Parts: sequence; structure tokens; C-alpha cells
Amino acid sequence: MSGKLYLVGLIVNTHGIRGELKILSRTDFPELRFAKGSKLVFVHPETGAQVPVTVDGARQQKGLYLVRFNGWDNINQVERFKGWQVKVEEQYLAELDEGEYYVHQIVGCRVTDREGRHLGEVTEVLYPGANHVWVISRGKGKKPWLLPVIDEVVKDVDVANKLITIEPMEGLIDE
Repeated sequence: MSGKLYLVGLIVNTHGIRGELKILSRTDFPELRFAKGSKLVFVHPETGAQVPVTVDGARQQKGLYLVRFNGWDNINQVERFKGWQVKVEEQYLAELDEGEYYVHQIVGCRVTDREGRHLGEVTEVLYPGANHVWVISRGKGKKPWLLPVIDEVVKDVDVANKLITIEPMEGLIDE
């Protein structure tokens, strides 16, 4: 494997005895990532050990994806992967439409208001429900704040220059 790897899911458990894994999706493209023939990589979160895999089939159930992988058809073969991350190689990332971006392009971006005032930097992306939420670090000793990713707040995302312009709603930023 060459190139960078990007998180697309977390293995939370096994399902049944035929080698399926329950995966919590961390991608906006689960239909692409978990499609038959998709090339992924299991990564151990502590050791960094990597195991390349190919999706044999998947289905959605209760907010998770039940995924089978080529060559594994028994719970005993997949049980050891509980808690591992599921990643995709950079070469398999899909082309995005204009105005769309990947999470790894957002993390590290500076956040400013429309007047150019520096408000912080995106350090993490959360997935609580209806929309994503960006965690904005404001520097040493200051409490981070949460930015809802909605059109009313996020006005411009310039991933090339790592700059996000927002129009904060009243009460969004506590000084």
C-alpha cells in the first residue's frame, strides 16, 4: 500500500457466524466505500498494523453497515478486527463536485468571520445527526467551541488556502 489512508469507518463488532463485520460509517459515501469490489484497509488503532481487504458485499442495518470481505466467511477469521479502523487509500478517493470537500481537507483550516477576524482552527469533525459539527480550537487556555455546518453559518470554504469564512449566529461564540 502506498500513499495516505483516510478513515471511512470503525469496526464495532461481528455479526452472525458467517464473517460479517458491523461497521460504523465515517464517510459521506458509504454506498461507494462498502460496494462490492471496493478496496479498503483495516488499521489497528494502536499498533498501526494494516490488512488490505476487498468488500464482497454489504447492507445497512440500524445505522451500521454489515460488511462481508473476500476470503473471510467465518466469525473466527474476523473477530480479531473488533475495534480496528477501516480506511481507504488516497488513490481510491472519488472526485468531488465543486463546493464539496473531504474531512481531511477541513481539519487544520483557519476559521474567520466576514470581517477577517481570526476565530480559531478546525481540529475535529463530529457526526451528531442532521449535520456535521466542526470543533474549533481557539488557542491555549481557551475552551474550544462547536460550529454547526449549515449554510446559515458557513459562508465559504477554501480548502486550497485552508480558510473557512463564517457568519456566526448570535450566541454561537462565547468570548
